[in-house]
Amino acid sequence: MTGYDIGQVGYVLEEFFLDGTATSYETAGPAGADGYWQVTPSAQVPFTTRIVVCRPADPAAFTGTVILEWLNVSAGFDSPPHWMLTHRQVVRSGWAWVGVSAQRAGVEGGSIFDDAAAEPDGEAEPGAGSQRTVVLPALKESDPARYGGLHHPGDAFSFDIFAHAAHAVRSGAALGALPVECLLAVGQSQSAIHLVSYANAVAPGLPAQAECDGYLIGSRTGFAAPLTGWDGRIRSGVDGARVRTDGRWPVLTVQTESDVTGPLAGITARQPDSTRFRWWEIAGAAHADTYVFGPAFSDSGALAPADLARMLAPTDEVFGAKFPGLVNSGPQHHYVAQAAIAHLERWARGGEAPPSSPLLETDPDDHMRLLTDEAGIARGGIRTGWVDAPVAALSGLAPPGAAGLGVLIGSTRVFDAAELARRYPGGRDQYAGAFRAATDRAVAEGFLLAEDAEEAVAVAVASYPGSA
Repeated sequence: MTGYDIGQVGYVLEEFFLDGTATSYETAGPAGADGYWQVTPSAQVPFTTRIVVCRPADPAAFTGTVILEWLNVSAGFDSPPHWMLTHRQVVRSGWAWVGVSAQRAGVEGGSIFDDAAAEPDGEAEPGAGSQRTVVLPALKESDPARYGGLHHPGDAFSFDIFAHAAHAVRSGAALGALPVECLLAVGQSQSAIHLVSYANAVAPGLPAQAECDGYLIGSRTGFAAPLTGWDGRIRSGVDGARVRTDGRWPVLTVQTESDVTGPLAGITARQPDSTRFRWWEIAGAAHADTYVFGPAFSDSGALAPADLARMLAPTDEVFGAKFPGLVNSGPQHHYVAQAAIAHLERWARGGEAPPSSPLLETDPDDHMRLLTDEAGIARGGIRTGWVDAPVAALSGLAPPGAAGLGVLIGSTRVFDAAELARRYPGGRDQYAGAFRAATDRAVAEGFLLAEDAEEAVAVAVASYPGSA
């Protein structure tokens, strides 16, 4: 979760085992793209999994909100991508965060993509089979003495296991005497498609003590996970699956370019905003970028902007793996995600709804092709200084020759000196002014937080070519 002592920011980290009887579900009618799925209980089995709790060390600092993250197991072990994107907002707001080992791979080992890749006619998600750039063991392998008693019966039961975790938070089993006022469910990438199915099929039937107050679905594909658990194949779920909007809880979906028209084809699930739903699309952002692969681990809030800029620098190497081009090096996904979770928390507490996002522009004759300007920067979508006052063309789409993880981490084309001089004849000072103006617009529109504005500008200015 972090490369620094969480105690430095006034938080403690705890781990609990969670056991009980989990239920699987089967559809009692069509599970269509409209998201209104009727289900009935199927089987029941015992389980034992774990949850991780990150909370303020001082109970008086807790402000009542808990982020419940469905941990991602695409790489064959638990990872917390939403925590990586938004932990700064969690900590400065005095919230708690709880990570749930909801899926089998994080506990028992093995990637869901292994079986899909082994099938001769199986079409695994692009990039999925080699997402394991970093290879860590699953829980039972990592520490048999500590985790040997865990038992996960399979991903058909993951939805109810997540509900058990929500109940553990609500009941005080996970947070003790800390009063939980707002519980937000979040899932990123593979976890997001399971959360779509959870919101559509399972959440409507839960008792109040296991309900979540809102959902943030990040970087989803166009399909939703089957209730039997996703097997890693692209077409094994309901394609174009929208989120039902008749619940008491609001839903905010946040998509990057990679997620909209890239290999995840999230565009097929676009749905209009409503009183309980928002869909955001971020221009120039990728499914994963240099922030997630670098600063996210050490960004406690104490890093100087120059250090953040250095860690964000364009690179073609991630965790020792080489790629055919420079990875997306813009941190706008991080900053916009922080605004998103802040909006959702206020919305779930009965406050104002988030702003509606402009959509990324696509070719009318080919909706899977983004329209770009002469520099290759996407048109439309949520705009930040990284696309409206650029020093590089940032894209969520992969460069030619990309494979595996490379299809999900976008690209960076750094502007040469001539292009910089044409855009900013006044040099760094003119650039700083243009980036600040773009940042102020994004804050005014509600897509960046005012608390992040000064840092974003300082990081951008420190990244200007030739800066010390």
